[in-house]
Amino acid sequence: MTRIKICGITSVTDALVATASGVDAVGLVFYPKSPRCVTVEQAADIAQAMPPFTTLVGLFVNATERTIQQVLDHVPLGVLQFHGDESETQCNRWSRPYIKVFRVRAGLPVAEMVAPYASASGFLLDSYTPGVPGGTGEAFDWGLIPDNLGKPVILAGGLHAGNVRLAIETVQPYGVDVSSGVEAHPGHKDSGKIKAFIKAVGRN
Repeated sequence: MTRIKICGITSVTDALVATASGVDAVGLVFYPKSPRCVTVEQAADIAQAMPPFTTLVGLFVNATERTIQQVLDHVPLGVLQFHGDESETQCNRWSRPYIKVFRVRAGLPVAEMVAPYASASGFLLDSYTPGVPGGTGEAFDWGLIPDNLGKPVILAGGLHAGNVRLAIETVQPYGVDVSSGVEAHPGHKDSGKIKAFIKAVGRN
């Protein structure tokens, strides 16, 4: 079974649509430069509305320890997701499972990039765009992904209902992560696109 995470949720309404549709995880962005960034207060409201057995994931990009701690003091995140230049020590200090994100492009050996993060629960592989840590809506060459990275692989980058089945058949990832591919516009999800994406994954 391919797990599904919808990232960039900014409202209780979108979170409830996602969970009712059968996603496994909901992602909250704590990166001020993102159009999908939420405040601690917004995140706490979303968390309170979440049903059981759905993982709440917090996304950070080179955040300060103070920022991360402030979020954790108010939002019951189940998993942390690091998109920046965080070291393995910085990722692993929060007593929570974490996902390390790597942006894939030709000439950057994926196996070497992930090697220092043995404590990670999984690796999220995304598209490389200079100066942008993710959420670009662009796919990358899935052939650059090695067969065995030793950890669960979550595939991201330009996924939508029209290509996610091919992505799963090609990569056979542990999970898929979608944001812009199920949006009406940045930060606001489209319920029809969410349902079409989940159907394409083969979950209902």
